[in-house]
Amino acid sequence: MKTKASILLVEDDKNLGYVLKDFLNMSGYKVDLYENGIDGLHAFKENQLRYDLCLLDVMLPYKDGFSLAEEIRKGDKLIPIIFLTAKIMQEDKIKGFKIGADDYITKPFSTEELNLRIEAILRRAQMGSLVSDKENSYKIGNFTFDYTNQVLISPDSEQRLTRKEADVLRLFCMNRNKILRREVALKAIWGDDDYFMGRSMDVYIAKLRKFLASDNNVSIVNIHRTGFKLEIKEENKESE
Repeated sequence: MKTKASILLVEDDKNLGYVLKDFLNMSGYKVDLYENGIDGLHAFKENQLRYDLCLLDVMLPYKDGFSLAEEIRKGDKLIPIIFLTAKIMQEDKIKGFKIGADDYITKPFSTEELNLRIEAILRRAQMGSLVSDKENSYKIGNFTFDYTNQVLISPDSEQRLTRKEADVLRLFCMNRNKILRREVALKAIWGDDDYFMGRSMDVYIAKLRKFLASDNNVSIVNIHRTGFKLEIKEENKESE
């Protein structure tokens, strides 16, 4: 079986850790399992160029999952990170996404669900790696959007974006002044188009609207029953 990707798994529950490792191995992944945050961080630093994704429990001995993710982000801003947790507090999810998590799955969960989420995130990561450096920088009215570094730059400020915000904005940029169908955006970014993913996307789009609000020539428009459009009026004028 060809290896799909290499995963760093840090989980202090031995039984769950071995179950996840065996399942992911059978699904075609190469998995390194560690039981505490310090060992996980050491493994990441030693094998940074080899890992394609990090799967981190939040409640870890010595160094919790959030702290571990922050350290990993210092070394690699783009590697996908999924948090595993028994917690369901909204504050914890917000903290995880602010750190740069790509997904957050609450225990107990099915291994099949986890596998599908991993596949979706790796597809997006692979899609991003296929885009040239020139296509990672976009001009949006008075803004410059640096996708690689997840920064939206205006003449008088810089706004750092989360990974999801950057992914959504890049998708808009790739379809500027064109209708982006809602289901296409959901499948491209979240890997699914169900109701809850849709509500999550709406939150990210609302944030992007606020970030772009200072330029009256730029807007993200709702297209009724269809999707959205990133309208850049200056570009429309130039094309007329």
